[in-house]
Amino acid sequence: MEFVTGFDIAIIVLLLLVILVFVAGVKTVSQGYNYTIERFGKYTRTLSPGLNLIVPFIDRIGTKMNMMEQVLDVPSQEVITRDNATVEVDGVTFYQIINAARAAYEVLGLENAILNLTMTNIRTVMGSMDLDQLLSNRDEINAQLLRVVDAAAEPWGIKITRIEIKDINPPRDLVEAMGRQMKAEREKRAAILEAEGKRQSEILKAEGQKQSQILEAEGRREAAFRDAEARERGAEAEAKATQMVSEAIAAGDVQAINYFVANRYVEALEAMAKSPNQKTLMLPIEATSILGALGGIGEIARETFHGEAPVGRRPGGRVPTTRGNED
Repeated sequence: MEFVTGFDIAIIVLLLLVILVFVAGVKTVSQGYNYTIERFGKYTRTLSPGLNLIVPFIDRIGTKMNMMEQVLDVPSQEVITRDNATVEVDGVTFYQIINAARAAYEVLGLENAILNLTMTNIRTVMGSMDLDQLLSNRDEINAQLLRVVDAAAEPWGIKITRIEIKDINPPRDLVEAMGRQMKAEREKRAAILEAEGKRQSEILKAEGQKQSQILEAEGRREAAFRDAEARERGAEAEAKATQMVSEAIAAGDVQAINYFVANRYVEALEAMAKSPNQKTLMLPIEATSILGALGGIGEIARETFHGEAPVGRRPGGRVPTTRGNED
C-alpha cells in the first residue's frame, strides 16, 4: 500500500489552482449583452458577445448591459393644456443602449432617468398646445417628443428610437361639450351648404332666364330683319309692277289703267271686309265693272309673259267703259 506524500498533495493543489485561475480568467458573454470590466474599481474595457479573457482576481465584471432595444411604459399623468384643459396622458418609450460604459457610469438608474425625462417633456410639449391641437396632431407630438428626449439622453450612451402617446383622455364633461360643439359645427356646415346650393340654383336659374331673353331678343331681331327684307322686296315688286303699268299706259294700253284701278278697287274692298265693326257690306257697283277690270289684268299678263297683243285694244287710246254706249 502506497502512501500519499506531501509532494503529491502539492501537485494536486497546484492543478486545482491552475484550473481555478483558468476558469476565473475566461468569460463568456451572451449575444445581445455587453459586460464592463473594472480593475481595482476603475473601468478598463467592455467585453463583447463571445469568449473573452480577463486577468483573474484583478479584473472583474462591473455591469452587464442589455444592448437590445427595450420598451418602457410611461404611466398616466395629468397635463394642463395652453387653454387650461386638463387631460390624462400615457405612452411608451423605446430605447437602445449604444455605449455600455456610458450607460453604466454616466447615469444612476438608467430606466428611472429615461422615464422621468420622458414624462417631463410630455408635460412641456403638450402643455404648449391647445386641446384641439393635442387631439388632432398626435404624430407631431410624437416627433417633437422623440427629438427632445433623444437629444437629452445622448450623453448617457442610449438612443431613443421611438416615443408613442397611447391615450389622451379629456374629462367627461369636456368630452360632452366637444360633442355638442361638433354637432353644432356640422349643423352649421349643413346650413351653409344648403344656402350655397340655393344660391347656386338661383344663379343658374337667372343665367337661364338671361340666356332665354337673349335668344328671344335675337329671334325678334332676326324676325324684324326678315320682315323688313320681305317688305323691301314687296315694295320693289310693287314698284316694278307700277313701272310696268306706267309703261303700258304710256304705250296706249287701256287695259293697264283697268288693272291699276281694279287692283286698288280690290284692296279697298278687302279692307272694308276686314273691318271689325263691319256687319253689312253694300256694293252699289256693277259687277261687270269688276269683271272688266279683272279681264284687263288678264290681258296685261298675257302680253307680258307671252308677247301677245292684248285683246280689246282700241286705236286712238280710247278707254272703254263698263256701261253700255250712250246715244
